[in-house]
Amino acid sequence: MPTSTTGVVELLEQELTLLSRHQLSSAHHNPDLVLDRSAYQLLGRLELEPLSLKQLAELFRLDVSTVNRQIASLRRKGLVERIADPAGGVAQLLRPTRKGLSQLRADRSTRNRQIGQVLEDWHPDEIDHLHQVLEKFNLSIESLEGQAWPRP
Repeated sequence: MPTSTTGVVELLEQELTLLSRHQLSSAHHNPDLVLDRSAYQLLGRLELEPLSLKQLAELFRLDVSTVNRQIASLRRKGLVERIADPAGGVAQLLRPTRKGLSQLRADRSTRNRQIGQVLEDWHPDEIDHLHQVLEKFNLSIESLEGQAWPRP
């Protein structure tokens, strides 16, 4: 990295830290959001396709036991269910239940509304530019990790 960008990278790190704090803070203080961050992310990924516990752990770069605890909580709440692997594999797959999808979509709608409120005074070109830059940033991370994240 060229030394001329070092200061900007430090500023970006500060802004990304603040963004993370704002996201976590708004999630904890909004009674309309039911799912915690891990539940929201797991359900969002399972919405795209059923996956095994091991696959989820690999995708999220977490220990299987950690993901197992998170999934167990989602199963107790009736948000995720186990299904047989349609390809005949030994491992069972996980998928959201109707209740899980309904809650995921309700929380997503609330989050989208919150983002819309933040961007209310922005020009549409600024919003589009923000999307493009965030997408490029995420794609660069995925490229470095060698693991693309599917997008709907």
